[in-house]
Amino acid sequence: MIKIELLAHVIGICLTIAIIVYILATYFLASRGAQLAPTPPLHEQPSEIRRVGDRIYLPLPRKITNVSVEEAILWRRSIREYRQEPLTILQLSMLLWAAYGVTDTVWGFRASPSAGATYPLEVYVVVGEKCVVIDNKTYLEAGIYKYDVYTHSLRLVKKGDFREELYRAALHQDWVRDAAINIVITAVFERTTRIYGERGAVRYVPMEVGHLGQNVYLMATAMGLGTVVVGAFYDNEVVKILSAPLEEVPMYIIPVGVPKTLRKTSFEEIQNFIERNRR
Repeated sequence: MIKIELLAHVIGICLTIAIIVYILATYFLASRGAQLAPTPPLHEQPSEIRRVGDRIYLPLPRKITNVSVEEAILWRRSIREYRQEPLTILQLSMLLWAAYGVTDTVWGFRASPSAGATYPLEVYVVVGEKCVVIDNKTYLEAGIYKYDVYTHSLRLVKKGDFREELYRAALHQDWVRDAAINIVITAVFERTTRIYGERGAVRYVPMEVGHLGQNVYLMATAMGLGTVVVGAFYDNEVVKILSAPLEEVPMYIIPVGVPKTLRKTSFEEIQNFIERNRR
C-alpha cells in the first residue's frame, strides 16, 4: 500500500514537472517566434479601421519597425521634398500615437511629457486627396480631422483638400502644399496656466510642443518618411482653416510625406568625424 502511494506521488511530481516544462517551452518558442518573425511591409498590414458616423477608429498602436532609437536619432532630418505617393492608414495611426497618444493605462500618460499632466495640446490632420491609403482600392477621404487621444480615432471636422489654403496661410512654404498630410498642433494655454501661471505660457506649453514635434520626427524617420516642423504662419488663418475654437492657438504645422531622397548616415561616419575633431 505504501509503495503504491509512493509510486502515485512520484508520478504526480513527474506530471507536474512535465507540465511546467511544456509551458516554459511553449512560452520560449512563442517569444522567439515573435522576435524572429519579420515585420510585414506596411502596405500588407491590416487596416483595422472602423467608421462610426463622422468618427474613424484608427489601427491600434503596435511595433511596426525594426529601427532602433539610436538609428532614428542618427537619421532624423528636416525633409522638405516629397514624392506624390500616399501614406498608409497605419503610418498615419503611428504618427498620431507617437505625437500625443496614450502610453500608460493607469494614469493616462501620453507619448509627450506634459507639465503636471495638463496636456494643453490638440492635434489635427489635414489630409490631401488620395494621400492616405486604407487598402488597395480605398483612400481616407480628404479633409480636416481632429485626433481623439483616448479612443485613438479621428473625427471629421470638414471635407475637402485644404493643403492649398494651409500653404497660403504658411507663407507659401511649398512643403506644406506638397506633403501628403499636415499635422497641425494647437494649444489651449489655460489648461496649463491655471496651475502654473505665466511660466506655463512662456515655458511649459512651448516645451511640450517641441517634445511632440521630435516624437513625430523620430516616428516618421523610423517608418522611412520625411517631415519638417513649420512655425511661420498666420495664426488667424490657420484657426479659420481648421474651424478650431478661438481658445486654441496654432503652434506647429508638421508636413509629412514620402521623401524624394533619403540619406542615412552611419555611426562609423560619426565616430570618424568625432575622432578627427579630437586630434
